[in-house]
Amino acid sequence: MRLKLGVLGVGHFGRFHALKAAAGARTELVGVHDADPARAASVAAEAGVAALDAPALIAAADALIVACPTAFHAGLAMAALTAGRHVLVEKPIAATLAEADALIALAAERGRVLQVGHLERFSAGMAALRAEGGVAARVGRPLYLEAVRIAPFRPRSLDVSVVLDLMIHDLDLALAVFGAPLVGVDAVGSAVASERTDIANARLRFGNGAVATLTASRVSLKMERRLRLFGTAGYLQMDFLARTLHVVRKGASGAEVQPLDQLPGFGALQSSWQDRDSLEAEHASFAAACLDGAAVEADGTAGRAALDAALRVEEAVAASRLAADA
Repeated sequence: MRLKLGVLGVGHFGRFHALKAAAGARTELVGVHDADPARAASVAAEAGVAALDAPALIAAADALIVACPTAFHAGLAMAALTAGRHVLVEKPIAATLAEADALIALAAERGRVLQVGHLERFSAGMAALRAEGGVAARVGRPLYLEAVRIAPFRPRSLDVSVVLDLMIHDLDLALAVFGAPLVGVDAVGSAVASERTDIANARLRFGNGAVATLTASRVSLKMERRLRLFGTAGYLQMDFLARTLHVVRKGASGAEVQPLDQLPGFGALQSSWQDRDSLEAEHASFAAACLDGAAVEADGTAGRAALDAALRVEEAVAASRLAADA
């Protein structure tokens, strides 16, 4: 059985969704829609399907991918869920927490899948982090996380700040790693090349005492994606672009472990991974949830938690600007 998919919004990233759905092993693309008719026609021709208006596409599909600007996420996702369709909505789940709550409630009422497009969860790097027992097996109880995610400026996704565009990936990661409520946020940021915050740094405190420091920029000259995580039994360092993972752990042993003279009782282990198609993996996960009842990797609750954290960072950035101007 194949999942009949429609894509609502075929801008830069929505186009990739459409092409991936058209080529999917368990999906059948039945049409696309975009507010720009010319754009819709172009992507429809490329994918070999029809360009339809939103109501017609929702009626023709079993599930919809909502990949339009954030301001329209809730409206289109609500329309699809109301019609009894499954929904994969790009991150952030919605523009407000009230909209997110409404989507979660409607999906539960209709018994439909609501998945949020936190694509980083499906990356090969995250698979490497989860392997071999995951974070706890490598560093013990996580205490401190530091993540850097910077990229060159591109004239897209400017309807939201860098916090909702890029940092939200690491906010989602921190929430998952620490498994505790966010209790405090301090942040600074600035608009550089757009009307919204383009660079931000946040310090997050969690209910279990853990701390995360996150940096995100979309106005850098080159890409950088790094993660460091310290725990009660060691630490790890990941470079997502070089695809390398370095772990230093208490009591580590084995043929591939390098003893550390400067840290008696500790061992170092280095590994790497091969890249994979994260979008293909995300689509496969969504299809499995819709067709087989498999667990949803990034459900509405996870999407809401990431949105809540992002909005709190934005509020802290705004507060820091007011304090600086006072």
